[in-house]
Amino acid sequence: MEFSITVFTASFLLILLAEMGDKTQFLAISLATRHNAYKVLFAIFLGTILNFGIVVLIGQFIATLMPLYIISLTASLSFIGFGLWTLRAEKPRNETEKASKLGIIGAVTVPFFVAEFGDKTELATISLAADYQNALSVLIGATLAMLVADGIGIAVGVVLGRHVPEKTIKWVSAAIFILFGLAGIYEVLPPKIGLTYTALSLVFLIVFCFLSIAFTTRKKQVKAIVNHSFAIKACLT
Repeated sequence: MEFSITVFTASFLLILLAEMGDKTQFLAISLATRHNAYKVLFAIFLGTILNFGIVVLIGQFIATLMPLYIISLTASLSFIGFGLWTLRAEKPRNETEKASKLGIIGAVTVPFFVAEFGDKTELATISLAADYQNALSVLIGATLAMLVADGIGIAVGVVLGRHVPEKTIKWVSAAIFILFGLAGIYEVLPPKIGLTYTALSLVFLIVFCFLSIAFTTRKKQVKAIVNHSFAIKACLT
């Protein structure tokens, strides 16, 4: 299969425009506020090349293997999970320092890889692969476009990490992920189960998110009180 500059250019421009302001770009911003920017960019490259490698090989036949609405629904649910995961308690610094480079890259690659399933950039890549029948050119163009767009997101994330309090970043990131997840579910479910059951499903998920956040917040407060009590006891003794 020969490399085509025309197919490469078309793929690059289309995916670049599709990724700007997309939920995975927000994911890149959030990840860059908590991890090394170069590791995040490399992890995005791995997640993208794996995901797009699959879709350009499958191309127009992907819909026969798994309905796209199931892929989109799974991706939307995973985004809600990422939002709740963002609010999790941080590990102590000494544990974080012991984490291997591969562990950090893996922790970033997996959510990005999953988040791309059912995303509009993936669907656009499927269409490009089906239309042009040139997997190599589409893969290179789409992957490079993702790196450029998410590189911008990483730069924004680095700036935010330096100037915005970490707690604020966590809550904003979590809210964005959860809202994207709920919006994705709202787009997918109505044609399948109807508007009423979709509304009930969304209410259930919203309540679940509130309870999870309340539990996480409560757990942090209890832990802080316990640590404070031990500190006071240590000073008295």
